[in-house]
Amino acid sequence: MIIKKFTAKTEAEATAEAKRELGPNVVVMNVRSVKQKGFFYFLKSPLMEVTVALEEEGEPGATRRRVNTPVPAPSQDPVREAISQVSTLVNADIEKEKKQAEDNHESVIEEKLDSLQSLLEKQIQTPAQSSAETETAKAATKTAQNKESDVEDVDAELLKFMKLLYNTMIDNEVNEKVANSIIDETRKAAKPGMPFDYALAATYQRMILKFGTPQAITPASRGPKVVFFIGPTGVGKTTTIAKIASKFSVDEGKKVALLTADTYRIAAAEQLRTYANILEVPFRIIYSVEEVENALEDFMAYDYILVDTAGHSHQNEAQRDQMNEFIHSVDGLAEKETFLVLSATTKYRDLISIADTYSAMTDYKLIFTKLDETTTLGNLLNLKLHTETTISYVTNGQNVPDDIAPFNPQKTVKLLLGGK
Repeated sequence: MIIKKFTAKTEAEATAEAKRELGPNVVVMNVRSVKQKGFFYFLKSPLMEVTVALEEEGEPGATRRRVNTPVPAPSQDPVREAISQVSTLVNADIEKEKKQAEDNHESVIEEKLDSLQSLLEKQIQTPAQSSAETETAKAATKTAQNKESDVEDVDAELLKFMKLLYNTMIDNEVNEKVANSIIDETRKAAKPGMPFDYALAATYQRMILKFGTPQAITPASRGPKVVFFIGPTGVGKTTTIAKIASKFSVDEGKKVALLTADTYRIAAAEQLRTYANILEVPFRIIYSVEEVENALEDFMAYDYILVDTAGHSHQNEAQRDQMNEFIHSVDGLAEKETFLVLSATTKYRDLISIADTYSAMTDYKLIFTKLDETTTLGNLLNLKLHTETTISYVTNGQNVPDDIAPFNPQKTVKLLLGGK
């Protein structure tokens, strides 16, 4: 794993520089504003510092891309080595902050997690801990000692801290197996006397890497990009399409056409037609595969063709077959992307069933809606790991076009670990 910082005038420029040096698969770990140095520093605009990580997985014997820094000897424990690099960066940044101002005691980890470390330490040190919790902590310690001989001497306080991280994830409805896996990886790499910020940084890092890098809709290399939006009823597909269409048309000045294959609900078609009229973009209802192909020919000079589909039960086989025909009608004719739109309020078991059903049709990326209607976001991580696909966008309200944004792994992980 490679961890490195890049500084530029904007976050986008720093991220672009990181991708030029390390490749497109880098994962942004943290973004912060830093002051420029030198004379008249107070007159200069702050710079954006981006910390990125690269965890390459190749075939045995594959050559890793190197950065312009000394490369340490291969470690017998790559996870421990990666955590060590994070800890080194954290400690270096803490020393830097102490030199700049004696009264500044805020650590880099606290900056990253919005004082999450302080919050968790206070909870651990609360004297009102119940006897049941104490017994649970002892049981967890005993289990860990029986499973892994290399963590027999891990401090009880550190184990309690990791237990609290685990409970926080469970409270946020992270799947138990997922939470156990994350905590076990951190615990196995821990050493006696390891500070809390080590466990916090390790857990934070692992969760961000598991989310991966979000991928927004990209333009086609030539011709229009056809984008299909699929998903069950009531998740907000039509409103989500309107938000994305508005971003492209108004903010970016792109030529957008809207199609709907939802002939089951007249209200849905009229809703999308209303948005099309407001945005002054073409709108068309399609009833067959042939009409999809005709629309593609008519809008060949456009940048994006966004297609709404019928929101029906994923258990209806006839409707699934019809949707499958629509989705694959442009294969070989135009570049396409497909997004499965899901509500963050849906139960995990139902999400799994829905995702598996649509996986049989096509590859897709994920959009989660209604984040404003739930207080737990664990299902985002659960389904990301289950589908092994990308979360691209999230929505948090009905306002068009404001209540949509590219998925932010850092912000989500902070919430899953109890931050605000």
